[in-house]
Amino acid sequence: MAEGGEGEELLRPPLPAGAPGPKRLCSRACPAGGTGAVHPRPGAAGAGAGPGAGASGAPPALAGCCPAAAAGTAGATGTTAVAVGPGGGGAGGGAGSLLQPESLLDAAAKRVAGSWAFERVEGRFQRIPEPVQRRIVYWSFPRSERQICMYSSFQPGRAAAASPASAAAGGPAAAVAAPAPAGEESPAAGPPPPAVPAAAPAAPQGEGLPFRRGIRLLETGAVDNVLQVGFHLSGTVTEPATATEPEMTYKVAISFDRCKITSVTCGCGNKDIFYCAHVVALSLYRIRKPDQVKLRLPISETLFQMNRDQLQKFVQYLITAHHTEVLPTAQKLADEILSSNSEINQVHGAPDPTAGASIDDENCWHLDEEQVREQVKLFLSQGGYYGSGKQLNSMFAKVREMLRMRDSNGARMLTLITEQFMADPRLSLWRQQGTGITEKCRQLWDELGALWVCVVLNPHCKLEEKSCWLRQLRKWGEMDVCPLEDGNYGNELPNITNALTQSSGHSQDSLARPRRTVFTRAIEGCDLHWQDSHLQRIISSDFYVSPSYQREGESLLFNSQGQPLWLEHVPTACARVDALRSHGYPREALRLTVAIINTLRLQQQRQLEIYKHQKKELLQRGATTITNLEGWVGHPLNPIGCLFLTLTEACRLEEENCLEISDAGDSKPPVYQHVPIATGSQDSGESYLSLALEVALMGMGQQRVMPEGLYAQDKVCRNEEQIIARLQDLELDPVLVQTLRKQCILLLEGGPFSGLGEVIHRESVPMHTFAKYLFSALLPHDADLAYKLALRAMRLPVLETTAPSGDVTHPHHLVSVVPSRYPRWFTLGHLESQQCELASTMLTAAKGDMLRLRTVLEAIQKNIHSSSLIFKLAQDAFKIATPADSNSDTTLLNVALELGLQVMRMTLSTLNWRRREMVRWLVTCATEVGVRALVSILQSWYSLFTPTEATSIVAATVMSHNTILRLSLDYPQREELASCARTLALQCAMKDPQNCALSALTLCEKDHIAFETAYQIVIDAASTGMTYTQLFTIARYMEHRGYPLRAFKLASLAMTHLNLAYNQDTHPAINDVLWACALSHSLGKNELAAIIPLVVKSVHCATVLSDILRRCTMTAPGLAGIPGRRNSGKLMSTDKAPLRQLLDATISAYINTTHSRLTHISPRHYGEFIEFLSKARETFLLAQDGHIQFAQFIDNLKQIYKGKKKLMLLVRERFG
Repeated sequence: MAEGGEGEELLRPPLPAGAPGPKRLCSRACPAGGTGAVHPRPGAAGAGAGPGAGASGAPPALAGCCPAAAAGTAGATGTTAVAVGPGGGGAGGGAGSLLQPESLLDAAAKRVAGSWAFERVEGRFQRIPEPVQRRIVYWSFPRSERQICMYSSFQPGRAAAASPASAAAGGPAAAVAAPAPAGEESPAAGPPPPAVPAAAPAAPQGEGLPFRRGIRLLETGAVDNVLQVGFHLSGTVTEPATATEPEMTYKVAISFDRCKITSVTCGCGNKDIFYCAHVVALSLYRIRKPDQVKLRLPISETLFQMNRDQLQKFVQYLITAHHTEVLPTAQKLADEILSSNSEINQVHGAPDPTAGASIDDENCWHLDEEQVREQVKLFLSQGGYYGSGKQLNSMFAKVREMLRMRDSNGARMLTLITEQFMADPRLSLWRQQGTGITEKCRQLWDELGALWVCVVLNPHCKLEEKSCWLRQLRKWGEMDVCPLEDGNYGNELPNITNALTQSSGHSQDSLARPRRTVFTRAIEGCDLHWQDSHLQRIISSDFYVSPSYQREGESLLFNSQGQPLWLEHVPTACARVDALRSHGYPREALRLTVAIINTLRLQQQRQLEIYKHQKKELLQRGATTITNLEGWVGHPLNPIGCLFLTLTEACRLEEENCLEISDAGDSKPPVYQHVPIATGSQDSGESYLSLALEVALMGMGQQRVMPEGLYAQDKVCRNEEQIIARLQDLELDPVLVQTLRKQCILLLEGGPFSGLGEVIHRESVPMHTFAKYLFSALLPHDADLAYKLALRAMRLPVLETTAPSGDVTHPHHLVSVVPSRYPRWFTLGHLESQQCELASTMLTAAKGDMLRLRTVLEAIQKNIHSSSLIFKLAQDAFKIATPADSNSDTTLLNVALELGLQVMRMTLSTLNWRRREMVRWLVTCATEVGVRALVSILQSWYSLFTPTEATSIVAATVMSHNTILRLSLDYPQREELASCARTLALQCAMKDPQNCALSALTLCEKDHIAFETAYQIVIDAASTGMTYTQLFTIARYMEHRGYPLRAFKLASLAMTHLNLAYNQDTHPAINDVLWACALSHSLGKNELAAIIPLVVKSVHCATVLSDILRRCTMTAPGLAGIPGRRNSGKLMSTDKAPLRQLLDATISAYINTTHSRLTHISPRHYGEFIEFLSKARETFLLAQDGHIQFAQFIDNLKQIYKGKKKLMLLVRERFG
């Protein structure tokens, strides 16, 4: 910020801590016209306002943040420390003084103090009386606590008008925007509107905010030694002692000019964007207690009145008081002054830090640019986490607050923020990696772009300012790392300056898509102006109507009622509204909003007429092309949110205590009232609130094509949900219900122009979320309309597998003709879930109404294509139909069952990880419905379940004891269910014996014929498709049921499928093999003789074979005691069959395994190998000549593997 005097650091002594630097040079000649004569300062610029003087007038004198602030806006009384000449008194305190008119001196001084630099005043008049100087100096300090709050807190005022973009992203809520500051005129030609009292700043959340802390310091008497010397205010602020910190007193100094604080310094060393609590306390002291502030003219005026002796005494005392700080500088200055050729002597006059700003100085509030940069850089470096994203959104809100106060720092702060955003190192990284910007950052960039559109559309910005912004925006937009505008609309998207929404002049064949960045809309906005006479008349008057004689014919300027229209590209027109709101023109924004809505109404009416002529053809084709080239919901400029906020702000009721500061957050929902539209037409009977509802419904119901890109599609969903959340804050009274019904009927009849029309484009954005809101809102008032609308919105044509013939006329969407899950629709999962939510809402509402339930069910079966979502609906319906505290609703239960059956059919041939859960739930639901439902699913199992599911889950659950008890079945019903279950079991066993045979046997246990049939199915399938594991499992089941011979037969069949290699000594089938051999041994010698050849053929693992051999020699065979068989009771010999064959196979296996292991043996396995040979010897010794065979075996090993000396040494030590 231009502060002046910074280049003269060496020309002046260092100032005490907290004192700001000098502003300009002041000089005095000999008095010619008496004391107080003032002469122009040499070297100063000519008279005229400095930069920004025209754009930023004096701020309004608001009531302040507390009732006590009323004193802050009053003038000084005759008893104050300010010496006022005749007629110079301001408004005093007390009831009596309020009745006195303001003096002409104060009125003039106020105006001058807020608009002119004091140097300009001095240059304009040869002599300024001291009382006049005092009043100008007095009124030059800021008069509004609101502005102090703005520069000392992130929290925007409650009167802040939230941006559409930030509001759409959950930003701060808004009330009526602040009025135009004093001295400003309306953007329209004509007188400014009467001032609206703006609310005080919102309640800061928490004691830690500088503004809140400053108030507390002021109220506890911490401010002392307050002195105003010219345009410089100083004082001390004492922080009370705490448990960890001692009491501290800080020196505070504030420079100000034209009702703006231009620099601040404080001994606390605060490093932040905003003022510290001590600066706040001193500022509020000056605003609230001006009569207690000692006021002096600028120090140069005082020095001028001194003679030489007084001046020398003054300088010497000053040096003595601060000799350690200023003596070196004082000597240096003395040397330079005494040198005739010094630089000081070349300049007429000397700096005065109390004399106010120079004409050339920029007149704006103090803003620490370096701290803004550092803070933004810090927040960006934190990666957009919740805290940092919230802080950046707060900074954006602060920019809007500054814009609304006509503070030039708004654009300046936004420029600083943008520079840091552009310098974010992640931009290059994302570009190099080809990855997209994170969603949080993308939202911040969107708000940044929207803010720049607001800035460039400032109705009162100067051409040079706009040119400067345009250059800067183009520079940023041309950088490679600049983020592109999301959506990828290409040439189809009209730019911001196009006048009509339904423009047909765009070439749809061009594939060249211009590079559109986040700043492109702001760059295009620089081409817009406010000079159109029709636009000026619209925003300048509530009573602008067409002459009555012009109302017969069609006009582009007025509708048939004579109300003005504004035909401009809708998002562009809404950007104008946002700009008016953002820059503190709420009434003008309202007027333009009403004109835009009247235009949209006329457009809607004409669209209906067009559709009536095309209806027959479109219905025959069953398709339409999108006529809206861009959607208003999810649009970067958020046009619908902007209009809605503008209208609702005018209707919002503020709380009575809104002027008081509270530490609690304002979490209450807003309360609205109907405010009649100020219009020239007769008895319109409309309110801004009903208009807000109407425009929200029109925008949300617009048929629009799904944009390209993940972020653009996600933004459509988010924006829609945000608008609906705001709609839900409206309490629907009869007036709003009438508006709702009327607009819903228009949307249903809107044809291709409405997303709820009879015919929509295949890739039209679905209306499920919107329809859910409409259904819930309409249901208590017009149930038929609510159901008609919600049922129509259930469709999701993009998922239909065949493309209608008329669908290929849109060149950019030809790809979607291919039947698939459409990867281009990134948010499809969310959209389908919203479709499900809509259906669930209707099911809940239709409980007990069979006709409506049937209609909703048909809509679900026709339009929902996701089995998981249909299953969710079925569960929802079941939950609603079976409340814990009352009887079940049969109609809704049947709907749940039917949906469940559909899920079963849909997922029968596809993989679904929730399939088992779905099957179990269906059985539970059918059980709740009754025995007929269970019989039905058992009889039609093949179209619903796999054989495994049917036997292991469905039939088993149906036949369980719990189900029989739950249904309280009599004997015939139990038998019917059991018969169906057995039939199902046999059918499943035939179809899938591998997985269903055991379940079938279990289910058929109580019916001999069915059991035998199931057993025969197993035997028939054993030789073909069944595995040894399945056969062993069934064999064990047979033994457990008391069928050992059948178990033996199945075990023998299982052995033929088994192959156990020499090294598979931990194979899971080993236990089954041992069990099978034990079963055979227990049955008798013949069965053992039958299974041993199978074992020898299938098992080649020596340790398993030796284990079987050992078990067979321990007890006599035939101990199972089969009736009709004799048991000899003798142990079997290994020298005779069948064990001889098993012994030979075991010895052979040991020999083969030994050679296999020695081929790749390592020294660490030598010990294990020796133990293996010891086990082998035990088996060899079971044979008559076993010791000879083993000795020969060892000798062979020594000969063959004599190279393994260490191993053979171990073999000799153990076996000789």
